[in-house]
Amino acid sequence: LVNNAGIIRDNLVFKMTDRDFDSVIGVHLRGAFLMARAVQRHQTAAGWGRTVNLSSSAALGNRGQSNYSSAKAGLMGLTKTLAIELGPFGVTVNCVAPGFIATEMTEATAERMGITFEEFTERYAKTIPVRRGGRPEDIAQAVSFFVREEAGFVNGQILYVAGGPKG
Repeated sequence: LVNNAGIIRDNLVFKMTDRDFDSVIGVHLRGAFLMARAVQRHQTAAGWGRTVNLSSSAALGNRGQSNYSSAKAGLMGLTKTLAIELGPFGVTVNCVAPGFIATEMTEATAERMGITFEEFTERYAKTIPVRRGGRPEDIAQAVSFFVREEAGFVNGQILYVAGGPKG
């Protein structure tokens, strides 16, 4: 299971509506919980399974994203708890926490800010030690490691795929 569903409803806390806060928490955190609960029955019955939750470096805090940051931090806690609960049944649960990744979601953020995606990407790249934004395939490689048979002793881990140290 790879929990990767997500939406954004960015706003400063004093402007954020209850609905926008709840929507983001619902999709990211509640959605991952519901999927994990449903799938774990099959994983534990088989005596083997892999779950990977997609969090974000925004879990460490990000201006205008109290809902998103909270949901992503919650996914880290969910990952650790599920790893403890499901590990004895041959199921590992890990988490990938991307930094800046060039996606449609980040492209929409640039548009909302009134700048080109190229400008947006260049700004972020200057703050990243490897001096580039991430690509979806960077995240796919991390996920593919966690779901392998050979990763059976890796459980409850948060892997930041962010081009440099986080947290």
